[in-house]
Amino acid sequence: MDYKETNAPVTTITYNKDAIEAPTQNIYEAINIIAKRATQINADLKTELLDKLDEFATYNDSLEEVFENKEQIEVSKFYEKLPKATAIAVEEWLQGKVYHRTPETE
Repeated sequence: MDYKETNAPVTTITYNKDAIEAPTQNIYEAINIIAKRATQINADLKTELLDKLDEFATYNDSLEEVFENKEQIEVSKFYEKLPKATAIAVEEWLQGKVYHRTPETE
């Protein structure tokens, strides 16, 4: 999934509790689902970032020198500016893009 195209806010905003609770009728269950989705998004973003940084990596035999090239710094800055995983997960939840089911009813 392309997280760069999401319309999740970069800043902190307050959501309506009823809108978050509506799909499950239980605020704690909804928050648990959002947290699990945020963990998945965070893992995806971390893997993607590390893969991109590896593309520009230069390896030195010297252990004293830690070197980041300009491309790695630009990639890191880009990922820092993305919305946080929790904000993306909440937006996906509110837009109905997160699939969930209740085992008791199925």
